[in-house]
Amino acid sequence: MEILKSCMLCPKKCGVNRYEKKGFCQASNKVKVAYYSLHMWEEPVISGKNGSGTIFFSNCNMKCIYCQNKKISLDGYGKLISNKKLGEIMLELQKKKAHNINLVTPTHYVPEIASVLKKIKGKELKIPVVYNTSSYENVGTLMMMRGLVDIYLADLKYYDDELGIKYSSCKDYFETASMAIDEMYRQVGKFTLKNGLLKKGLVIRVLILPGHSDDAIKIVEYIYKTYGNDVIISIMNQYTPVNKIEKYENLNRKVTEEEYNKVINMAIKLGVKNAFVQEGEAASESFIPKFDSSVVR
Repeated sequence: MEILKSCMLCPKKCGVNRYEKKGFCQASNKVKVAYYSLHMWEEPVISGKNGSGTIFFSNCNMKCIYCQNKKISLDGYGKLISNKKLGEIMLELQKKKAHNINLVTPTHYVPEIASVLKKIKGKELKIPVVYNTSSYENVGTLMMMRGLVDIYLADLKYYDDELGIKYSSCKDYFETASMAIDEMYRQVGKFTLKNGLLKKGLVIRVLILPGHSDDAIKIVEYIYKTYGNDVIISIMNQYTPVNKIEKYENLNRKVTEEEYNKVINMAIKLGVKNAFVQEGEAASESFIPKFDSSVVR
């Protein structure tokens, strides 16, 4: 694909020829997938009874030092596959009764994903497509997915850009992510549910980090001020310290009940009506997929 010969897909804008070398995300010119399965641990309106048909793409355009999926996002674990195989995986998950196709960290493979979906969506592929993202996205790249994505499952990680620099090696995170989320909302509009499942719309995830509940509150305030109750907010306490982080001691613990309740109480005070909250057991390594070579064949 011509666009990969000078890759500007994400805000890093490396400009590398991915047929010859790798940029910040370390992705090549072929799709790389680490894992795919029916996933039961997304928000209930996405996982439903049967599970969400998740496809975990390898590599990432962020370098979050606390990433739970470090093996695939930072270390690049996975298998290179053809576009044809990617389409087959989607149809296999549909055959297994997945409620949707959930594209996890897809940014750096958007041209290939769009090419596949244009061939099968609305034809062989009948279920909704979920774009599961850090929101560190270029608007132009998201526009390539217009009409192909039904549901955006978007993180809004930091209000304070200093946190993005410290924890994720990216500058201007909030400005970039908020513009990207605006484009997502333009594409899918107010959410719609059918039989308890999300068919269209935007879910914005707010992961509370230990010691940063005030930043999470600012994010919730921004979301509600901007979109009211037309989007679903997912307020998450599932932060799990997987590896010791020497530089930032606060990241070596889970979120306290007091920190989490502080954010929830503010959301209630604001008038947020459409939100998901988590119980304490969500902060567990048991919810992190085990990536092994037997999954992608």
